[in-house]
Amino acid sequence: MLDTGMEFGPWLARQLKQSGMSQADLAQRVGMTRAAVSAWITGRATPREETIHKIAGALGTDLGTIHTRTADTLAGLPISWYHRPGHADGGREFGNAAAFAFEADVGVLAREATQNSLDERLDLAQPVRVRYTLHELTGEALAQFRDEIRWDDLLPHYEAAAEQDQKVGRMIAAGLSDMYARDRLVLLRIDDYNASGLTGDDYETGRFAAVVRRQLDSQKSVSGAGGSYGLGKATLWATSRLGLVLMNSTLSEPHEGRTERRLVGRLDLPWRKVDGKPWAGPAWFGRPDPDAEDVNVARSWWADEESVERLHLTRESAEPGTSFLIVGAHDVAGLVEDTDADVEDDDSVHRMHHRLEEALGRNFWAAMTGGGKQRPLLEASVRTFRNGVEIIPDTRVDPRETQPSRTRALQAFLDGTTVDRMTEAGQVAMATVPLMVPGPGGRGNGVEHRAVVLVTEASDGKEGKPNRVTTMRGNRMTVKVGWVPGLPVGTNPFQAVLLAGRSAGDDAPFADEAEEFLRAAEPPEHDKWGQTEELRLLYSPSAYRRIGALTNLTNKAVRDLVALPKKSRKGGSERLRKRLTVGGRKPARPKTSAGPPTLEELDARIDDSGAWCVTAELKIPTGGDSWRPVPVAKLDVRSGTRPTLDWSELVAVHNCEIVDGAVHLAPGSRTATFRGTTDVSTHPVRAQFSGLVVELRTDKGAQA
Repeated sequence: MLDTGMEFGPWLARQLKQSGMSQADLAQRVGMTRAAVSAWITGRATPREETIHKIAGALGTDLGTIHTRTADTLAGLPISWYHRPGHADGGREFGNAAAFAFEADVGVLAREATQNSLDERLDLAQPVRVRYTLHELTGEALAQFRDEIRWDDLLPHYEAAAEQDQKVGRMIAAGLSDMYARDRLVLLRIDDYNASGLTGDDYETGRFAAVVRRQLDSQKSVSGAGGSYGLGKATLWATSRLGLVLMNSTLSEPHEGRTERRLVGRLDLPWRKVDGKPWAGPAWFGRPDPDAEDVNVARSWWADEESVERLHLTRESAEPGTSFLIVGAHDVAGLVEDTDADVEDDDSVHRMHHRLEEALGRNFWAAMTGGGKQRPLLEASVRTFRNGVEIIPDTRVDPRETQPSRTRALQAFLDGTTVDRMTEAGQVAMATVPLMVPGPGGRGNGVEHRAVVLVTEASDGKEGKPNRVTTMRGNRMTVKVGWVPGLPVGTNPFQAVLLAGRSAGDDAPFADEAEEFLRAAEPPEHDKWGQTEELRLLYSPSAYRRIGALTNLTNKAVRDLVALPKKSRKGGSERLRKRLTVGGRKPARPKTSAGPPTLEELDARIDDSGAWCVTAELKIPTGGDSWRPVPVAKLDVRSGTRPTLDWSELVAVHNCEIVDGAVHLAPGSRTATFRGTTDVSTHPVRAQFSGLVVELRTDKGAQA
């Protein structure tokens, strides 16, 4: 541990290795025999105080460093950048493909990075604490930071990469231009505490190697972890316009006798040529490893407190966890949103601060909620600096403010205060629904897990649209927010939550089996449950149907919980009432040039035949019921024209009729609902491996 330092023998052996000095060399410099030095290193003897003075002189360090042994001497090989040489066979990679799985969006970063911190929670009785710090550097502060990261050594590589006409090259060129033109660089640091830290060897299997050295390696410590693809860490580099991330980790398990201030940097660039020599792409910032075949290979190093401070990586305590510093952070998605009045500009740290807060509240409100005997799994906050001065104070994300209704529902479940049916304001109704988890490989009958459905009235706030179901599993990260179809007219606004897997409680039957099943059903974005290649391989090609059944049962349970009790009619008989009419002539509806209906809600699933089954709700503006919109189904593709699918069935559900493929709206209606099923024979690819887009063709020629 830090307060005692390494044992003298291993520490001395490490310093000799790093300085390239042999035991015989040291023995000659301090006037001792080689056998004496060997005895110090093996722990069979310790040097006298006067000999320690000589050892300090030989290593070029001070007595304090030798006595504490919490940092390396300055006599070791200098901290520098190691760039991976170009491949001998001429192969070239123009960027890290894993980084393209996500947008360069601080909202996506917050989701993926916080999920990884949750997965590495160390003391399960305490929350993991995650803090996001934005720090804008300008002027002298920026110049000092560039000196600390050896910018002059990196610049030729950046310039060579920026000259290439491909996506990563253009991004780097934009990052360089922004930094030099505006004399500005944004650092975004993510600190977690009560987490495992980057434990393990620099090269062998472990957390350190999985994050720093490897791609698509997901070293998760718990089976209920959110991540499973090893892609989430790529968002760190994707958020940097310069492709550069520095790391400072406090380890939960000692490595080389130490736990604090393990530093390393990784740079992701495309293939490039510098001074006529090809470089493959990635580079590492660290101390050259004398044990490596290439003497320039860089490994992590144990830094002193001053170096950590100059790199803006100082941690607030010795609690285990890791600090990731994204150099040149930017937020593409934030640029397309309307700017608030109190935000300086579209690319400001103010905007990024607020978007981080919003993303944390939206995705992790449940993980930040406690109740009963359970503490929250997560605490999260955001703060912002400019040149060392705090400009937005540390802001703790409060789920009761960001998601009041959903937080109320989950807290009632944890407190054990739910009811069978809501009869008063503020109550939370609960039901359970079955998830039939198939056996591995499709063998056996599987098991029945009971997932929990919670419903409560919607509150006015930041939760978005009402009448939704938020789904999650053990790590309590929001997976999907879905619309509940088929609600009767007059339903009071509500919010619902589906807790599956371990989130359904310690006594939920077969929670572990459900957790593994749902984890396999999540894509890399972890934003839905459905068909995935992993689900097919681990279970069966038809296993995804169990998720469709869970969705249908959940929606039915919600409809049952929010159904209004039928009120008895008072007065005369129904037969008499039918004969009574209201006098007077109904006023004629004024003719307007109202706009066309729009798709307000869309719910879709894949049926047993592989067809898309869609339920769509239209929003009809006043006077817009004369339009005759034509629903068109198309496959969602990344580029090019979207292929159009035929409908095998198109039926009216509410306030409309289907005539020759067009939706004829009921006069005076403000909403309408229809259902459609696509024709499988017109699918160019299977529905399980595609997305669906439903468009309304509402040209003027289709208007009545």
